[in-house]
Amino acid sequence: MRFSISIPQLDATGFDAAGLRSYLARAEELGFDGGWVLEQIIGEAPLLAPLELLAYAAACTDRLRLGVAVLVSSLHEPLQLAAAVTTVDRISLGRLDVGVAPGGGFRRFSAFGVDKATFVSRFTEGLQLMKAAWADEPRVTFHGRFRQVDNLPIQPKPVQRPHPPIWFGGQAPKALARAVRHGNAFLGAGSSTTVAFAQAVKTVHRELAEQGKDPGDFTIGKRVYLMVDDDAGLARERAGRAAPDLRHHAGGGGRAGVGHAG
Repeated sequence: MRFSISIPQLDATGFDAAGLRSYLARAEELGFDGGWVLEQIIGEAPLLAPLELLAYAAACTDRLRLGVAVLVSSLHEPLQLAAAVTTVDRISLGRLDVGVAPGGGFRRFSAFGVDKATFVSRFTEGLQLMKAAWADEPRVTFHGRFRQVDNLPIQPKPVQRPHPPIWFGGQAPKALARAVRHGNAFLGAGSSTTVAFAQAVKTVHRELAEQGKDPGDFTIGKRVYLMVDDDAGLARERAGRAAPDLRHHAGGGGRAGVGHAG
């Protein structure tokens, strides 16, 4: 079992560079496996953009793996997102983990010029194009429903081959099947119960067997929210009061963690 911790991402009063550097140094000192952020392009919380923040974190750390859970990649241009992921992977010397998701029906797709009726198809095709951009071939040709790419030179490539580990979330059987088909890892949501997570893990294992994939090559993890206090009762009380905010702003402090079972 490996443990990661959230990277402070809220910027309500100005970026605390010294505080973040100290936090990351302490996370490495304590032996955490990784530090994770999330993505919120539209929202009330003043969250810093995830890949840009991870690029900064890469310069402040030597060992810590750096993850984002998740990028709603259906709202991104695939080749630009692939280039940004490659950059963070390279400057971190291969320490990046990338969570992706199509986004739910509540997303403001029109703000990004995305048709709500086709966002899942756009997501799947976009991920395929990103993988093509990360592949060994120096030039990329890709013909899809939304993108037509012919013999484009794309350099450099990620350090991790064939690409950084791709993490998926989700609860629905179709979403979990998609995770196994296109991804390398599954991450349970912090808001999901232990019972729901256990059921999702059973579905993932069934899909791995049906799709003929080695479960030893597929990582499973879950985001959890922790409150630390010498008084266990007070910790439970504070966690209960903080839970709604933690679900929305998991990148705001050091209380959200990720456990990985390889």
